[in-house]
Amino acid sequence: MDTLRETLSFVGDRPYAQAALAVAGAFVIAKIASLLLTGVLARLAKRTKSDLDDKVLAMLHRPVFVTVVLLGLATAFDILAPGRGDAEPPTLRVVGSRLLGTAAVFVWLGFALAFSRALLEELGKPRDRWRVVEPRTLPLFRNAATVAVFGSAVYVVLLIWNVDTSGWVAAGGVLGVALGFAAKDTVANIFAGVALIADAPYQVGDFVLMDDGLRGQVTHIGIRSTRLLTRDDIEATVPNSVIANSRVVNETGGRWKKERIRITVQAAYGSDIDQVREVLLAVAAGNERVMDEPEPRVRFREFMDHGLRFQLLCWIDEPVLRGRVTDALNVAVYKGFQEAGITIPVPQQDVYIRRLPDSD
Repeated sequence: MDTLRETLSFVGDRPYAQAALAVAGAFVIAKIASLLLTGVLARLAKRTKSDLDDKVLAMLHRPVFVTVVLLGLATAFDILAPGRGDAEPPTLRVVGSRLLGTAAVFVWLGFALAFSRALLEELGKPRDRWRVVEPRTLPLFRNAATVAVFGSAVYVVLLIWNVDTSGWVAAGGVLGVALGFAAKDTVANIFAGVALIADAPYQVGDFVLMDDGLRGQVTHIGIRSTRLLTRDDIEATVPNSVIANSRVVNETGGRWKKERIRITVQAAYGSDIDQVREVLLAVAAGNERVMDEPEPRVRFREFMDHGLRFQLLCWIDEPVLRGRVTDALNVAVYKGFQEAGITIPVPQQDVYIRRLPDSD
């Protein structure tokens, strides 16, 4: 400030004139900075492949201009109302400087929020075959960035007004530990939800099968839990921590949504194997839900105690059809075996009774 006063001393000992010159000079410097941002730097930014730098320069125009003007106003406050020492009560200069500093913080708060959104959008753009930030995790990162920016702004404002924040920080740490112990299950679910959103083992609309046999279509993926709609039209809510520690089979995942179903049947010993194959393939061909590509196939699996075990392997368009197609194929196989005279064996045991020796 002393150097600035020496620069403005050519107007003599006239504080109002010096203050007016400081504000006017700040407007001139702010205008020059704006022209530099929108002119030279903007032309250089257009030569790059990314448009992030163009967006950042456009965002910087207002906060830079306002900050320079606020510095000029702070200088004018210092000239018109000099301080009276640190032991004195806050003067008009101190209060004015703090108000101007608070205004500057809010101006740069808007820039930080806009910059964080633009940066996350840039990181979420596809690069060849990968992304730095996945689209489904973008809202999570955006909310985290917003909380961090607002928290930093509040902390800086408290420092500007000379508020001791050490007690607040300590209290916040103790409160965080207490809440962590009290809500450890909820916290575990939240962290597991973040991992599931980032890893994306399944998406909304996929059919998944849990370790405990629960099977359904994913209807909602939240931070705390995942909801499944079972085939009984009952919605089941599963905590994310349970899913994160379980083996989950995504029936809709893989190269396509097709699913292979298996129809297992036994034929009695002595049956014509080729005839069994023909009947099973005819059953698959007669069902319109069974796909032609990949084509159905029959496998002779093993010799059982009571018969020969065969499996009909065929594909359906989507997992939701598995129940009804399995039912239709089972009915058709049973009728086809009856018409072809193929016996389906049933477990049976032969009991031979030996005559006991005559007792005296």
